[in-house]
Amino acid sequence: MDSAVKKELQITACKVRMGILEGVHAAKSGHPGGSLSSAEILTYLYFKEMNVDPQNPKMENRDRFVLSKGHAAPLLYSVLAHRGFFGVDTLTTLRHPESVLQGHPDMKYIPGVDMSSGSLGQGISTAVGMALSAKHFNNDYKVYCVLGDGEIEEGQVWEAAMFAANKGLSNLTVFVDNNNLQIDGTIEEVNSAYPIDKKFEAFNWHVINIDGHSFDEIEAALNEAKTIDKPVAIIAKTVKGKGVSYMENQVSWHGAAPNDELFEQAMAELKAKLAELQ
Repeated sequence: MDSAVKKELQITACKVRMGILEGVHAAKSGHPGGSLSSAEILTYLYFKEMNVDPQNPKMENRDRFVLSKGHAAPLLYSVLAHRGFFGVDTLTTLRHPESVLQGHPDMKYIPGVDMSSGSLGQGISTAVGMALSAKHFNNDYKVYCVLGDGEIEEGQVWEAAMFAANKGLSNLTVFVDNNNLQIDGTIEEVNSAYPIDKKFEAFNWHVINIDGHSFDEIEAALNEAKTIDKPVAIIAKTVKGKGVSYMENQVSWHGAAPNDELFEQAMAELKAKLAELQ
């Protein structure tokens, strides 16, 4: 990847992380851990990969995105805001009664949201339906979906995976955010889905394992996906709470908001990172 392009993506991902924290802190609730872990994935998709237009969010041939792990809404909102779908200042209205930015994405009210999600496991089924529709009507848009590694304990995920492969949905790419932590502990402690890659392979998907914080590896995986004639699962190894020292790899930050002091510490760390990148 061109170094200048990579730097811009890194700067954007840092700003996205700041937006996540601003929203969760203002709401005094939310899910920062799994939002921070997927920041590079969504940044790359929205700023480099996907065919979308903030001025025309319902563009017929736009690429579709489904955040199946809908509790990571602060991430999606921050990416959409920085991409220009709505104002960045809206992020601090997260979860407020009068705000469109509620705890899970709502496609009826938020520009750029293609699917309302929240109940775990259901998003990938919707993504499969979108991809099937594109195939049926000979549309060339692509469908992208992000799953949590805890989320794939849901049986519906594997029903969708089986269907996608049987229908040859080569226009579907799924990322699994493999940060190894869910609300009650590690994946192994709760209900191990490992080995994730072998499970998707057993359902006849093409599987790519990457570092989910490396833009080079994200780009290479998506370029490889374009050459494959079946659905693709990208297993992205990530760090829960990435970018904030006291949140990294800490399950307690799955669904908790920082107090004022910790918020200032987190923002100071991210601002220092941003200054370093710039």
